[in-house]
Amino acid sequence: MNDSAKKNMAFTLAETLAALVISVMIIVAVLGIYGSIKRSAASINKKIERDTLPAEILQRIAEDIDRMIITVTDTKIIFNNKLAEGNYSSGQLIIESAIYDTDKKPQTFEKIVWQSKNDPDANGLILYRAHSGYAMEDRILDETKEKFERELFIPICSGLTHFSIAAIQGETLADKWDKEELPVALEITLSFAEPVEILSGQFEVPEEDKIRRTIAIDRTRQIPYMFVEQEFILPTDESESNDVNSEPNSIKKESDEIRNVSKE
Repeated sequence: MNDSAKKNMAFTLAETLAALVISVMIIVAVLGIYGSIKRSAASINKKIERDTLPAEILQRIAEDIDRMIITVTDTKIIFNNKLAEGNYSSGQLIIESAIYDTDKKPQTFEKIVWQSKNDPDANGLILYRAHSGYAMEDRILDETKEKFERELFIPICSGLTHFSIAAIQGETLADKWDKEELPVALEITLSFAEPVEILSGQFEVPEEDKIRRTIAIDRTRQIPYMFVEQEFILPTDESESNDVNSEPNSIKKESDEIRNVSKE
């Protein structure tokens, strides 16, 4: 093969530059598509977490309250709310059970604290949970644990913009509770939505973006009821249905009479 044939087989500088430009354009297009897919996936995951995470948090709080109320009789609930830095609604919920020593003095048996605090690295709140008390003590150790060893606040999530607690008392809501008796129910509200400016110039989370859950405290309370005497008559007429799931005419008539009496 002579020199002229070799020169014809080689790429010229213009062809090499054109190939490089085309390759770069393809890489840029692929990276752009990849970035768009990644942003879409992140947006979808964020939306899913925004819907599922609040439900998981509220469920965990409800489980803590139910377990403490049912297993220990001497239990009290304390909570308060405040406006944190950045106009974020922040709250603290304390569930504490007590036992009595030989001197009949109350000692904390178990204590659970849910509270939010400003996030120093981002706009929003961090939700913490602490679990402490005598039930958490190590029986093998002779010496008492230090406070920092017994009550550690564990971060549950960040990015909260609203966390509040309210006690349901009839038709009113109390945003603070420090009484000895337990409230009838608690309403826990939280949100991850961005606050918006209202007419007064302050920033608040829209009501439609707040997620609420009502937690009954005393589920064993007595519910008023009344026994109603009723005679059960088996169907004898062939015209009456033989289906056990359907009411005989005589029983249906008596049921209607009972309903009318109860309405009066």
